[in-house]
This record gives sequence, C-alpha cells and structure tokens, in this order.
Amino acid sequence: MPHLDTSQSIVRAAEVLFAENGFAETTVRQITAKAGVNLAAVNYHFGSKKGLVQAVAEKFLGPLCEQVESSLAERLSASDHRVTLEEALEILMRSLLMVNRDNDQALAVFMRLLDLAYMKNQEDLRDFLVERYGQRFQELVRIVREDAAPMEDDEFFWRLHFLLGSITFTLSNYQTISALEKREFQRDDAAVEEVLHRMIPVLSAGFQARADKTFFCRI
Repeated sequence: MPHLDTSQSIVRAAEVLFAENGFAETTVRQITAKAGVNLAAVNYHFGSKKGLVQAVAEKFLGPLCEQVESSLAERLSASDHRVTLEEALEILMRSLLMVNRDNDQALAVFMRLLDLAYMKNQEDLRDFLVERYGQRFQELVRIVREDAAPMEDDEFFWRLHFLLGSITFTLSNYQTISALEKREFQRDDAAVEEVLHRMIPVLSAGFQARADKTFFCRI
C-alpha cells in the first residue's frame, strides 16, 4: 500500500468514521486519533471540520460526476442523442456502483452526506454541494425531466427529492432491509447491485406518473 501523506491520512480516517458513525456523530479528536495525527494537522490542512467534510465529499462526488458525465456522453453518442428516463437512472446507479468499487466507503459516505445535507443549520454544506456539483448533474436532470410526465417545475422539484430520499433510505438501511428479506423469504442477502437495479423501474414510474395538476395522461 502506498504511503499516505498527512492530509490523505486524515481524509481516509474521516471517511471511514463518517461512513460508520455519521458526520455529526464523529468528532475531530476521533479522526485525529485514527489518523495518528494531532489536532493542529486538521486545522492546517482543512481549516475546520467543515472543511474536512467538504474534502471527503469531493473525494466521492468528483469521481461520481466524472462517471455520470462520461457514461451519458457515451450513451448519447450511441443513441442519436436520445436517452430514456430509465437509461438515465441506470447510468446513475451504475455510476454509484463504479465509484463504490474504487472506494469501498463511497456509498456509505454518500448516504451519510445526503442525510447531513437535509439537516437544519447545514446551509453552508447545501450551498457547497449545489455550487460545486449542481451544474454537473444538469444533463442527467434534463434527460429525466424531458422523459417524465408533463408537470410543473415545483412538482418536478419534489419528485427529484423523492428520488434522493428513496436512494438514501434504501442504502442507509440496506443491511436491515436485507435481513428482513432474508427472514421473510429464506434467501441469501441481496447484493447492492440487485437492490439498485430493482429501484430503477420504481423510480421511473414515479417520474412518469400523472402530475397533480394534469387531468389527462400524456398521449
């Protein structure tokens, strides 16, 4: 294993603890103890715990954006610039899995990050995520919007957050749900890949369902 410099050691220790315990529950002292550094090292490299959270977010979201962008570009070029809603969702799910393959903490960190971003008093984190990464997901959102049922912008906004909420809940509680399935159906634990695959038609149907203010289905 290559030697990690101090900042890399801190980020690695932080993402492991964040994945296990959550962002709010993990203290800087726990991180420095795991990384084998002193408190001043965190302040020197990241300024604060908030800066460290952003560094952990970047380590995951940067590669995720790259994977989504490259997959979309490849699919668009192979399909005469036409991608369906289900294909867009599959690209998102596959991208999550690809990033998790390269970093085994990635999915857990992503779920914890979304949980934190929805908490009160986290405006700075929400602003950081939107400003740094919002634009990079716009093509994916555009495709979903284009192939979804006709609806007003405010309803589409809510359905996007239903999407994020569904992914967050399912993966945050993956072990519990898998154990419930195993007890109910006497089968082996479902792989994460299988769970994400099963979510695609459900999420797609949610976007394609008739909107609240639409009284006729799209013909």
